[in-house]
Amino acid sequence: MHNFLPHTNADREAMLRKIGVNRIDDLFSDIPEQLRKNIQYQVLPEKGLSEAELQMELASFAAMNQGNQMACFLGGGAYSRFIPMAVNTIASRSEFYTAYTPYQPEIAQGTLQVTYEFQTMICELTGMDVANASVYDGASAVTEAAFMAMRATKRSRILVANTVHPDYRQVLKTYIMGLGDVELIEFDPQQPGQFLNAETAPAANKTACVIIQVPNYLGGLEATEPVRQFCQATGALFIVSAEPVSLGLLKAPGSYGADIVTGDIQPLGNNLSYGGPYGGYIATRSKHLRQLPGRLVGKTTDKNGKQCYTLTLQTREQHIRRDKATSNICTNQALNVLKATVYMALIGPVGLKHLANLSMQRTHSLASRLRKLPGVSLYTAGQPFLFEVALRFPVPVKPLLAYLEQQGILGGIELERFYPQAKNTLLITCTEMTLPEHLDKYVAATAEYLQRALPAEPNKPTDYLEKMEATC
Repeated sequence: MHNFLPHTNADREAMLRKIGVNRIDDLFSDIPEQLRKNIQYQVLPEKGLSEAELQMELASFAAMNQGNQMACFLGGGAYSRFIPMAVNTIASRSEFYTAYTPYQPEIAQGTLQVTYEFQTMICELTGMDVANASVYDGASAVTEAAFMAMRATKRSRILVANTVHPDYRQVLKTYIMGLGDVELIEFDPQQPGQFLNAETAPAANKTACVIIQVPNYLGGLEATEPVRQFCQATGALFIVSAEPVSLGLLKAPGSYGADIVTGDIQPLGNNLSYGGPYGGYIATRSKHLRQLPGRLVGKTTDKNGKQCYTLTLQTREQHIRRDKATSNICTNQALNVLKATVYMALIGPVGLKHLANLSMQRTHSLASRLRKLPGVSLYTAGQPFLFEVALRFPVPVKPLLAYLEQQGILGGIELERFYPQAKNTLLITCTEMTLPEHLDKYVAATAEYLQRALPAEPNKPTDYLEKMEATC
């Protein structure tokens, strides 16, 4: 990594001596040796290059990355969706000169107006009264929503469904580690009676909130009515983590009783960038307005009566006394918010519904075809799903994924990483970028792999490819 920094060897040696280590690798000694990759990176040549030569050299490096040429069935919170060229073009205009905090409204009206429009669009999607702009990502949004609920209810018990994104749950656990008196309980939404019964659940009246995800991490659509009834009976707040594109088809969470709605805006015009940045939104009802972390933009008029925009109800630690702040760990993902706003304005409600419907149709088609292969079944049978599905295979999925990758297919996420009971199970996602020929390729490659991997049964045909062609 030091090859990219403008330090000489002498500079590096001096710094290493100062901190008392012999080599840069010693700084990473806390990481077990077997977990560290030993990669010899190819670096730029020592000789100077012209601009044209440099572009060609870097293009040759970029061409080594095959990801963009592969059929992608990955999801799990990060989605490959089409981004119109207009999104980046508009986001690059001088009206949005900086993505940083618009502390000076007189020179940041473009950014402030976009943020105001973003808040409005999120409220329309979620059925809430007010939305912020914004927090780090979907994970921190869930956590900040839970903290909102604890402040609003003066309670310290959090119920979170075990089908909420594993990373979101881990971030929630990390945030509350230092609080001491917070009780975090995970429950199975398919068996809600143990914890979602206002009469028999232990300490029901101490519950600050119940958190579910719709669609959940496994792609399924949770039953929301038991959660609403429990929250209504106990005074807990109902929190829903909602994937925004899905809201083009699904009911707004506000319509089925949610008090706080959160999510990640990556699918709304933001590129997949090797792990970020993303952006989290939080929307809520008016009575919880002063509990919102992050920023709010309001519309007003200046001294001349002209419409303008400004930051309002500033509850961050930078704006008010630290002990009065709703959050000391929040930020404004203004560039991501800008792209999401432009994207939603371009796509519109009809376009968003079309994208969600197209994604759903392709996922259901792929799931149906794969389930015709021997031994392939739904992991959560009986639960409806949208554009992600968990499928169990009759063989270990790690070698299957490796085989699919050889065929130019990113076949999905191995669920056993997060759910030990989900052996031989993949989370598979389709979007509008998943073309029909990609589905054909996935089915054919999987059928061929299973034909080789599964033992032949006596008196039964083993040519699954021919069987698939006959049934599709």
